[in-house]
Order: sequence, then structure tokens, then C-alpha cells
Amino acid sequence: MEIMKGKITTVLFDFDGTLMNTNDLIMDSWRHIYRVLEDKDIDEVEIIRTFGEPLIRTMEKAFPHIPVEECVDIYRSYHRDSFGDRISLFPGIKEMLGELKDLGYKMAVVTSRAAFTTQQAMERYEIGEYFDVVVTCDDTDKHKPDPEPVLIALAQLKSSPEESIMIGDSMYDILCAKNAGVQSVLVAWAVAVTEEEKTGPDRPDYFVQRAEDIVSLLENQN
Repeated sequence: MEIMKGKITTVLFDFDGTLMNTNDLIMDSWRHIYRVLEDKDIDEVEIIRTFGEPLIRTMEKAFPHIPVEECVDIYRSYHRDSFGDRISLFPGIKEMLGELKDLGYKMAVVTSRAAFTTQQAMERYEIGEYFDVVVTCDDTDKHKPDPEPVLIALAQLKSSPEESIMIGDSMYDILCAKNAGVQSVLVAWAVAVTEEEKTGPDRPDYFVQRAEDIVSLLENQN
């Protein structure tokens, strides 16, 4: 889909790996479930490949012989018990969000994470006030890279794809944005995107090195 670039009024953010550093906790949660269900360790590279993918989809592929509800419960129980103390905002995120809010941008979180822990983290780190809309995996029938999560957010914000941009750390985010007709930005602190993907046919429209660069990018474009 060719994206018509115009004035940006709306900024959509992925959550895990983009706003919030949850990487270590996600790694440990996967190690935990593999130890519980299969009594083995899993390679870090294999875990990183799942970053950005909805949890249920990953569980179905990883443990096809076990009911997915059981898998998710084991994972989320470990995750939930450790969540608040094991995560942190990436540098400059809160300041960047405050600046964009002051500049009048509409903002949303569009995440494959469940609503409970998303809200828990946003409250703990006091960033909920910056977002007009939060779309989680509980709000959608289809998930990234399908465009549905982004389109739900845009409908609630009363924004068009042409005036919107998506910030993410995985190809699921980038493809979700592209499939919705929204411009895409990859953050430099992404750990799950290969060099080939960064330069390939589905490459993001923009890259940013630091959180504050998002403000500069938007202001320069407008």
C-alpha cells in the first residue's frame, strides 16, 4: 500500500520494547515456561524471534500438544508476579511523551500485550495520562501484523491513516503500520529486527536513535 504523506496529527506507540524495557522479563518468562513444560532451556535467539508476536500465537506454535490456555496461564502467572519490579521506561520516553502532548498530538498505545499488565505498567510509571487511547490484544480479534489494531485505534481517535505514524521495535509493528496505510518508525533500541529487514522491501519509513528524535522527526515532517 502506498502511503500518502501529509501533516502528522496522530502518533501510535507499541509498548513492549518501544516505550517500556520488558525484554529481560520476557526472556525469563519464556525460560520459565520451557523449564516447567519441557524441562529444558531455550536459546535466547529463539525467544527474540517471537518479540512482537501475540502471545497466544507463539504458544500455539511452541507447544502444540498442550492447551494454549494452560501455557498462557503459566507464562502470565510468572510474568505478573515479577512484572512491576522487572521493567523500566527506556531513556527519554516520559519526557518525549510530555513534549508531544504539549505540542497537541493525539497519541495511542497499540500493543499485543494484555490489558491488565499494560495498564499496570502505565500507572506505575505514570505515563497513562499521555495517551488518548490504548488498544491491547484484548480489544482485537486480529493482531499485528494485521492492520486491525491500528485501525481500531485510529477509529477511536477519529484520525485517518494519512495523518498518522506508528513507532515500534519489531517487524510486527512495521508491517501492521504498513498494512493500515500508516507511516512507520523503527527505534534503534529494537533487538528483534535484522539488518536485512531494516533495508528490505518492508523496511520502516524512518529510524530514530533516541526518544527525543521522535519529536524532531515529527516537527520536521510537519
